[in-house]
Amino acid sequence: MAPRPAYALYAALAALLAACGPIPVEQAERQCLQQVQPRSPISGEVGIGVGSGGRVLSNVDLDISVGAQLGTQDPAAIYDRCVYNKSGQPPTRPLYSRTDWKG
Repeated sequence: MAPRPAYALYAALAALLAACGPIPVEQAERQCLQQVQPRSPISGEVGIGVGSGGRVLSNVDLDISVGAQLGTQDPAAIYDRCVYNKSGQPPTRPLYSRTDWKG
């Protein structure tokens, strides 16, 4: 008897749900630290030049960062909540005691 398509669908859904599970706390801490690190709010570059035949060339690259640190919440609270949401566990050490924190 050939497997029914419903079994394949159940197997695919089970694999998808397993991928949504919690991640290790160390991985969550690395990901959440990147989210709360201070960043320049606006950065970019502008280029203007003249090409062959007198044609004007221009280039604009603008990067706008709206990070969590721009809000009124404490970055440590955002970090703690992020780690807990991703791993189901609290951080192994507070944000402000991390040597790689640049806030």
